[in-house]
Amino acid sequence: MALLDVTPMLTVPDVEASVAFYCDTLGFTCLNEMDDWATVSRDGIEVMFAHPNAHIPFERPHFTGSLYFRTDAADALWAELKDKATVLYPIEDFVYGMREFAVLDNNGYTLQFGQPIDTDD
Repeated sequence: MALLDVTPMLTVPDVEASVAFYCDTLGFTCLNEMDDWATVSRDGIEVMFAHPNAHIPFERPHFTGSLYFRTDAADALWAELKDKATVLYPIEDFVYGMREFAVLDNNGYTLQFGQPIDTDD
């Protein structure tokens, strides 16, 4: 038995607006969209969105972490996204061996994009 994948499910007040942001700004493709739910994908990575559950109080998105997307082209993604989304921090190299940057999505969720730094030099 093995875990094969993880797909984040983000609670959002407006599924359609979230799909539009991820597709138009981040280059995802919408795979499926219904009244209260949708899933988008880019390069085999999926993110789902859903309206708040009627049984759980919801005022606004509240996620204390971030979504961390690993990439093989951090600089190219930075060039693609830096002028399209709110930047939390620009691309830089970190001591833990990643070159990364972070932006906010339209709901205020933190999206980080990172690439391992080549240490063979």
